[in-house]
Amino acid sequence: MTKNYILIFWFVLGGGSSHLISQEIKIFKVNDFDLTGNVKSCLVSTKYGKEEYDFNEDGFLTKSVTRYSNTDYDVTYYKYTNGFLLEKRLENYRDNTFDSNTSIANIYTIDSLKNFKITEKILSYNKVFLDQYKYHYNSDNQLFKIIRTNNEGIDETNILYSDIKGEKTKTYTLNEVVLKSIRTSTKKAKNKSVQKVVLIKNFIEGNPNTAVEEIYNASNKLVVETKFSFDETVKQFAVSEINTFSYDELLILSKKETKKDGTSIVEEYIYQFDNGGTGNWIKKIITPNNSYTTRIISYYEAETMNNEDE
Repeated sequence: MTKNYILIFWFVLGGGSSHLISQEIKIFKVNDFDLTGNVKSCLVSTKYGKEEYDFNEDGFLTKSVTRYSNTDYDVTYYKYTNGFLLEKRLENYRDNTFDSNTSIANIYTIDSLKNFKITEKILSYNKVFLDQYKYHYNSDNQLFKIIRTNNEGIDETNILYSDIKGEKTKTYTLNEVVLKSIRTSTKKAKNKSVQKVVLIKNFIEGNPNTAVEEIYNASNKLVVETKFSFDETVKQFAVSEINTFSYDELLILSKKETKKDGTSIVEEYIYQFDNGGTGNWIKKIITPNNSYTTRIISYYEAETMNNEDE
C-alpha cells in the first residue's frame, strides 16, 4: 500500500494574481468522502446535480466528475506514482463539447535530492503556459517557501512555524505581507477529554478580515465551528456565526445547529445504509426541509484486492 503523502495545491482569491494563498492539503482518498472500505466508485445525486468519484485499489481518487446537466460537466483526472501526485487534469465540457480554452493540466515534478522540492507547472490544453510553482521543504519536511512564476512576474510565499507552550502556529506571508495564520492548540472538554482547537485568521493586504475557530473532539470530529468578522470600530474580531455538530455512535453526523443574527436553525440527518447499519450510507435525508442525497457505491471484490496485495 502506498503512503498518504501531503502535497500542495493552490487557489486564487478574487481575480488576477494579487491575492495568492497556498495551502497544504492531502491527496484525496476514500475516507475524505465519508466512505469506508474497498470503494471502487461512488455516484452522488442531489437536486443540484451529480458528483462521480473513482478510486484505485489503494483508495486514491483517480477521477471525479461534476455534472451540472446531461450536457455540461467537468472531469478531473489524477495520476500517481508511489503515492505522489504526478498529474491533475481538469477537462471542461459544455453542450457535450470539450472546451480546450478552459481545460488545464497540472504537472508535478519531484526532486528528493537534498531538501525536498516539488515543481508544479500549469498549462492550458492549448499548451499555453499559465503558472509555475516551486514548493520548498526544510529538513523536517515542512513546507517553508513557495515561488510562483508567471507572465506577470514572481511572487514568494513564506511559511513561518512557531511553537509556544504547546500552541503551534503557521503564518503565511506573500511578498512579506501577512496572508493567513493557523494556530493549533488543545484544551480539556467538560467530559475531561482532550479537544483540538484550530484558529484560522485571514488577512487582506496585511489587515485582519475574517477568522474561523474549529474545535475537534477526541475522535477528530468537528464539534464546534465559530466564524468571526473583523469589527473596524473596536478593532477586534466579532462572532458572526456558530455551528455545532453532533454525531451518532457510528461517528456519523446526526445534527447541526446554526446560530446567526439572533436566530437558531437545527438540521437533523437520517441515513439508510448499504450493509445494514454498519456499511456506507446510500441515502441521507435532512430535516426539517426533507432534502436528500443518494449515493450509489461499488466495491472492489475481495479476490481482486488480495491479488493486488500479492
